[in-house]
Amino acid sequence: MGKQEMSFLKHLVGDVTLFSEIIVQYSAYFSEVLSYTACRQLSQMFLAIIFFHSSEYVLAIAIHGKSNVNLKSLLISKNYLLAMVFSLLEYSIEILLFMGLKEYWFISNLGLAMVVIGEIIRKMAIITAGEAFTHLIRTHPEEHHRLITHGIYRFVRHPGYSGFLIWSVGTQIMLCNPISTVLFAIVVWHFFAKRIPYEEYFLRQFFGFQYQEYAQRVLSGVPFVK
Repeated sequence: MGKQEMSFLKHLVGDVTLFSEIIVQYSAYFSEVLSYTACRQLSQMFLAIIFFHSSEYVLAIAIHGKSNVNLKSLLISKNYLLAMVFSLLEYSIEILLFMGLKEYWFISNLGLAMVVIGEIIRKMAIITAGEAFTHLIRTHPEEHHRLITHGIYRFVRHPGYSGFLIWSVGTQIMLCNPISTVLFAIVVWHFFAKRIPYEEYFLRQFFGFQYQEYAQRVLSGVPFVK
């Protein structure tokens, strides 16, 4: 083997070794960042979901009694599960292919703040309303049913819906999921845009002018829904 061939082999081995070291270093960095980012964001997500649903169920039992509460108070539906699966699928794909997208911590922390704020608003609504709060819309008046206009209800008519809207969109901002953030905002808003007029039809039947006057001076709490 000539000197020229030997020199070429040395350069080749050196290049391969350097390339291998770069790959190893990058893989270690990628694994470290992926592990920290995914663990932090996903753990926040799962804790937010577990706390939200378990607290809804516990509060329902505390207010209405266990005999009057069923698993529907967990607020877990087929469509809800599909939405959460889609958001986790988006997260998994993006963190593998566009890792930098998940590294905008000021955005993720904004989402976390929205989750906390939304949770607080909703739970304040439930506690303030007490027995007047139900997960299902009342279509018939009950003896203890009264119009709640104090506390957080002084500022918005449907703080429970406001809180859930902020909470649900916040979970996706926390994960830095651009697609799910938009979809969650549209779907949840659309759901409440239909639910609020339906619910308020019965509230006007129950409370008449009292509710009419209340609705005129207090916002619904959901953007673009009167």
